[in-house]
Amino acid sequence: MNIYQAIKKVLDNGWFILGEEVKAFEKEVADYYHKKYAIGVNSGTDALLLSLEACGIKKGDEVITTPFTFISPAEVIARCGATPVFVDINYRDFLIDSLLIGQAINEKTKAIMPVHLFGQCCDMGEIMRIAKEYGLYVIEDAAQAFGNKNIGKGDLLCFSFHPSKSLGACGDAGIVLTNNKKLADKIESLRNHGADLSKGAIGKYHNLYLGYNSRLDEIQAAILRVKFQEFKKQPIKRLYTFRTPNRDLVQQYLDKMGIDNKIYYSKPLHLLPVFKYLDYHRGDFPIAEKAGKEVISVNIYE
Repeated sequence: MNIYQAIKKVLDNGWFILGEEVKAFEKEVADYYHKKYAIGVNSGTDALLLSLEACGIKKGDEVITTPFTFISPAEVIARCGATPVFVDINYRDFLIDSLLIGQAINEKTKAIMPVHLFGQCCDMGEIMRIAKEYGLYVIEDAAQAFGNKNIGKGDLLCFSFHPSKSLGACGDAGIVLTNNKKLADKIESLRNHGADLSKGAIGKYHNLYLGYNSRLDEIQAAILRVKFQEFKKQPIKRLYTFRTPNRDLVQQYLDKMGIDNKIYYSKPLHLLPVFKYLDYHRGDFPIAEKAGKEVISVNIYE
């Protein structure tokens, strides 16, 4: 079946919200990552947000994450009323430096949100050791790492299927994976206005939580199912990322040669105006700031 046939199947069926395509895609992704539960949501950002809320993250709590990434992790932490606490990165791979995490933990710390940037995997062995020692949740932001089988050691694993990702929908889409039934049930409820799932179809009128309209729709799920079958045969590589102290000159050359390229995260999160209230300053995370001046990515099409 191709994408057009998959879309037509949904249109002919006439069921567009939380139907058989979503259920099937959830099972396929859960099986791929050997997880018990998968909950399709409408974006990778919502996958992170609902995961935080399912873990009970609230005002006054702190969540550790990286300053060298897209805004989503810190954004959703702040949306929960919690405080994003940044930890610097490794210069070799641009991922959060697990050896620095312990220094950022205090009595307010409730979770760690590592980001598997550029398809790589953070040092999950050390991160899980720290989380176990301090009793912290681990919510993995794997928006850029679908297909990497080394990830998924934490409590919750979050993916984005934005069109730019290695497995991309024709619009926004995301999913949360977990082996924890309690967390899975709460996320499934939160994505659908906090509905009481035990009451079946009328559960949406018996609400347990203040939830969201964050459901993966049938058409996107159908498209993703088709693309996922091709992905499993040959995972798609989209970026070759490297650092150079002469980035501006390198970019000028790439542009001159017609080679598609992009600079990501030139301004680390702690320097963004929106996070000024956190009272971080230039020089607080020197490796992230250095990476922001040196990292460049070249698009790869296969």
